[in-house]
Amino acid sequence: MNKLLNEEVTNQVKEFLKPMKEAITFVLFTKSGECITCEETRALLNEVSALNDLISLVEKDLEINSDEASLFDVTLAPSFIILDKDGVYQGVKFNGIPAGHEINSFLTAVLDMSGLDYQLDPAIIERLSKIDKDVNIKVFVTLSCPHCPGAVSKAHRLAMLNSHVNAEMIEAQTFSALSQKYNVSGVPKIVINETHELTGNQPLEAFLDELERL
Repeated sequence: MNKLLNEEVTNQVKEFLKPMKEAITFVLFTKSGECITCEETRALLNEVSALNDLISLVEKDLEINSDEASLFDVTLAPSFIILDKDGVYQGVKFNGIPAGHEINSFLTAVLDMSGLDYQLDPAIIERLSKIDKDVNIKVFVTLSCPHCPGAVSKAHRLAMLNSHVNAEMIEAQTFSALSQKYNVSGVPKIVINETHELTGNQPLEAFLDELERL
């Protein structure tokens, strides 16, 4: 297939990734047979990983490598997680291709996971440090949604800062059955531990308000 990123975008992404500090790894889960956007997601991760020596890509099969998939609670394909410099999973997951506007949350996660300081308000960090229950944050997005990347990046940063939290982007059209299950009529839609919901690109304080109510 043709490259997903044209020369201009490739140069922009390469420049964006220059501040990376530590090595990170993409672990991509695909599957044989029907797999919407598996080929495109593989191509995108290959193209991005080729732009910086600090990025590695490992590909797994969701069914053949089911034990490893279950270790990271991966149940969909395509899905990928980002591991830190020590190969540790920090709760950052993408279900579906992070293309369109969503490339912004993808590249932001790369920089964040590489150790770049994203300078959160100390009051936010203090509140987050007190969360001691297991938390799953699902952020449903569409690739044409300009407000979705902000919500995804906030959820992922909460995960990176607290080991009790994991956060995942879910591309609503690729995984339409899940979108129906969670009554996704607008995006970004945020579902926390199956019971608490937010809609829109909410501030971090709104996320924390819900986490503290769990």
